[in-house]
Amino acid sequence: MAKKLGVGVIGCGNISAAYFSLAPLFRGFTMKACADINMDVAKARAKEFKVRAETVEDLLKADDIDIVVNLTVPAVHYAVSKEILDAGKHVYSEKPFVLTVKEGTDLKTRAEKKKLRIGSAPDTFLGGAHQLARDIIDSGKVGRITSGTAFVMSHGMEHWHPNPDFFFQPGAGPVLDVGPYYVTNLIQLIGPVKRVAAISSTPSPERTITSKPRFGEKIKVTTPTTIHALAEFENGAVVTLNSSWDVWNHSHKPMELYGEEGTIHVPDPNFFGGQVTFTRQASAIKKMPKWEHPLGVPNQKHSIGMMANYRTVGLADMAIAIAEGRPHRCSMELALHAVEVMTGILKAGETGKFVEMTTTCERPAALGPKAAKALLAKKK
Repeated sequence: MAKKLGVGVIGCGNISAAYFSLAPLFRGFTMKACADINMDVAKARAKEFKVRAETVEDLLKADDIDIVVNLTVPAVHYAVSKEILDAGKHVYSEKPFVLTVKEGTDLKTRAEKKKLRIGSAPDTFLGGAHQLARDIIDSGKVGRITSGTAFVMSHGMEHWHPNPDFFFQPGAGPVLDVGPYYVTNLIQLIGPVKRVAAISSTPSPERTITSKPRFGEKIKVTTPTTIHALAEFENGAVVTLNSSWDVWNHSHKPMELYGEEGTIHVPDPNFFGGQVTFTRQASAIKKMPKWEHPLGVPNQKHSIGMMANYRTVGLADMAIAIAEGRPHRCSMELALHAVEVMTGILKAGETGKFVEMTTTCERPAALGPKAAKALLAKKK
């Protein structure tokens, strides 16, 4: 049996709890330590999940750490990932992996020079629902995808997040914060993007926090919060992507893909599960029969009921891929192309011009039920 790789985490904010709590579901790696610029926060998270609390410097020097998960804020993802690679460790980053193609290309060069891997969230596209949609497309049931729509709209994060400031700064906003789930899923379902266009706006230059502990505090909005985009894919498909944090309510489905022989309704790419439906030509909409995919099984209770949550599957796949010498699915190439699509959308919104992509990628390998099961730890 291949050795389990040791994993350390830099950045002990809200999302780190999901990584630590869900890591035991998977094989191939062991959580060893965490670090944060605030040592008290690192110590609290370490105590909660029974790992070591380290300074960032000591974590990067630790002999038992093979992969470092970068959970810092987007504005410093590049700088921190650069430090990790320079320390000789593999990197798995939260999204967005970088904020410019130049940053991503630099990290790629550093990783290749040291024969290291880079991986990046989101990994929700590996969930049972989205892999079922992938299976429908790959099987030819709806023919070649020719167009589609995607909607990611709400009224922002200031009503629930304790420190929502960064959501409304460059490097975030709905395109770079929630958009990665949608853009990455579209790439894995359809393929790489050729060019994008967009119109953007910032209806509210200021937001009022209504969550605790900063209730009533005002924050500045310095990035667009409503963006209507159009993406042309290399296969010729054209998809409309509307993203906004200025919408109180809507009735749009998260994602619909239109093929030559039918239509697929894809659930929210921010989550692993959900109901997939499709039609053949003019026939009635059909729910898919139960698909025995382990990453679509509800495993956590949320306010709206039981949901499937398997975050860290991308990290597990990368750790196992390193041991097996195969490509990992949440790859640097996929993440970098998604970043160029999203930053291209923002640039198009600023300039009013089409933006041609300079990067491309292969669709990641599908993760069917058997392959997904192989990533899971054996139940004791």
